Amino acid sequence: MKRDRTTFLTTFLLQRARDSGSRTNLNPLQALGWQPFFAQQISVDELAATPPARVVEVHRNGLHVLGDSVDALLPPRPDVTVGDWLMLYPSHPQSSRVLERISLIKRRAPGTGRQEQLIAANIDTALIVTSCNQDFNVARLERYAALAFEAGITPVIVVTKTELATDPQSYTDAARGVSEMIEVVALDARGSAPRTQLSSWCRPGKTVAFLGSSGVGKSTLTNALLESHSIETQAIREDDAKGRHTTTRRELHAMPNGCLILDTPGMRELKLTDAVDGINDLFADIQELAAGCRFNDCQHETEPGCAVLKAVEQGALDAVRLGRWRKLLAEDAFNSASLAERRSRDKAFGKMVRGVKKLKDSGR
Repeated sequence: MKRDRTTFLTTFLLQRARDSGSRTNLNPLQALGWQPFFAQQISVDELAATPPARVVEVHRNGLHVLGDSVDALLPPRPDVTVGDWLMLYPSHPQSSRVLERISLIKRRAPGTGRQEQLIAANIDTALIVTSCNQDFNVARLERYAALAFEAGITPVIVVTKTELATDPQSYTDAARGVSEMIEVVALDARGSAPRTQLSSWCRPGKTVAFLGSSGVGKSTLTNALLESHSIETQAIREDDAKGRHTTTRRELHAMPNGCLILDTPGMRELKLTDAVDGINDLFADIQELAAGCRFNDCQHETEPGCAVLKAVEQGALDAVRLGRWRKLLAEDAFNSASLAERRSRDKAFGKMVRGVKKLKDSGR
């Protein structure tokens, strides 16, 4: 990262934090999202030696952290992501302790690898953004929602570009069908609509994250909430309504009222891992039906007395929705098993290396 960009970001974010703090009685740490949950994890002695700092930007070459009188660039760490709070060890930053998280968004890394990728930590609300065009996809919304539920984050679906659709209500209705537990907001991302319609979640001291594909309007929404044009936006392709990556890094932005916004790059691949609880929360209607099946281990395929299949036959449950539920559970089971296998191999390899080292040491 170039230092001039870092200086700009620091000045902008800290000044917003100071301005919002003066209006909302937030101190500098609270303006960066500090909560009692984090304060309970540290002692007075640790606080004096290692000040808390939040990761406000992640890029390939390192981490940018801010705190009260703290502004530092740290080497990259695979176990740290944007939104994390660190107890900063100035003389040896790699040893900085990561505080326990309120929430963590993660996925299986894109490609054929089996690693986990940390997306963001300590998010209060996930604003899942979609648009009124042919890129609208219920299955994708379900994936993001399951990701949020698994992380313990409140999901909200934001339907954008309503001004361009001939029938925006049909998109809104489809979004509401994702889950009865998820609120849906439809708006024009430009102008003042985001500030008024998203104000319930964008409160002082809170952190919200925009999640969604490229081109759905995440950066436009962020600009509207920031009341600026500091984030570049791009037009979508006309042939398939898909967007190009405008946001290339994960970083926090400060609203004038003291809310922090995370604008994330669009994710082309969203592979769920260890998210079975989030999937079940998302499909709570199917879980409720399954409780009425004759057999406790019913797979809802051909078993007699299956309440889920009966609901499909009676039109109370959409067969397509049932199919998507099965697909997500199967995908999650496969990815979770793959990651567990890799962790087991890594643990065995580490044990072997330590054994060899011990033999060499004993032979000296």
